[in-house]
Amino acid sequence: MLRESLNDLTAFVAVARAGSFTKAAAQLGVSQPALSQTVRGLEARLGVRLLARTTRSVAPTEAGERLLNAVGPRFDEIEAGLASLAEMRGKPAGTVRVTADEHAARMVLWPALRRVLPDHPEIKVEVSVDYGLTDIAAERFDAGVRLGGMVAKGMEAVCIGPDMRMATVAAPAYLAGRTPPGRPEDLTGHTCINLRLPTQGGLYAWEFEKAGREVRVRVEGQLVFNTVSMIQDAALAGFGIAHLPQDQVQTHLDRGELVRLLADWCPPFPGYHLYYPSRRRQSAAFEVLVEALRHRD
Repeated sequence: MLRESLNDLTAFVAVARAGSFTKAAAQLGVSQPALSQTVRGLEARLGVRLLARTTRSVAPTEAGERLLNAVGPRFDEIEAGLASLAEMRGKPAGTVRVTADEHAARMVLWPALRRVLPDHPEIKVEVSVDYGLTDIAAERFDAGVRLGGMVAKGMEAVCIGPDMRMATVAAPAYLAGRTPPGRPEDLTGHTCINLRLPTQGGLYAWEFEKAGREVRVRVEGQLVFNTVSMIQDAALAGFGIAHLPQDQVQTHLDRGELVRLLADWCPPFPGYHLYYPSRRRQSAAFEVLVEALRHRD
């Protein structure tokens, strides 16, 4: 009976946190119908409805929130305890979950993982690429990556990359026969490749600064993407002007495949930081990852 109850509670917590039976079923390695039946059985035994289901989402009811707040932290403590026992074997072990945007994942996280993971085969790392400002506590991530000025209060932050610069670029084929922009406002007369960010509810306004003057420009063009890699591909193909992190396009600038524009309007700004709850006890596996990522001048 106890084992059955624990299994049912595990299923409920997974669904409540994931906000989806499909996602929770994938995490638990069970079928979606079986998971739904398990949760309905728990609701029937308790005599209350724990989850409000719609065609698009699943969310805890008031009773479900109360149960989640009561048992969720206990499951986290059990997982942490099991991880600490694994660490007694003398080798860091366990899973570390990190959320980051595509650029940070490719340019900062992946190079560090390539270096450190071969020496630590018992450490597993899950990287979730997301441009939203993810609530790492609610989504059960161990850490997230954001630019230095965007780390939430109450979080520990570790610098994991140098200062960054943006680069406004275009292919020579696009610039042929056109007058290059001399100031940010001139971009409104050009075809530009846009980035859509979920956190801003629309298209990203390109940001520039020079001599203390800040300018935000909303550009237009044929193409809109939600990943910077696709924007870079479109720029290389001559579909317009792009505004991308300099380190991502530097190789193409060196080869002459892209031309830099408005360079004096793109000053450095604080780079990526790894952030995580300051009060949470961190595993040895997590500490290994932090040290591998830590930026040293």
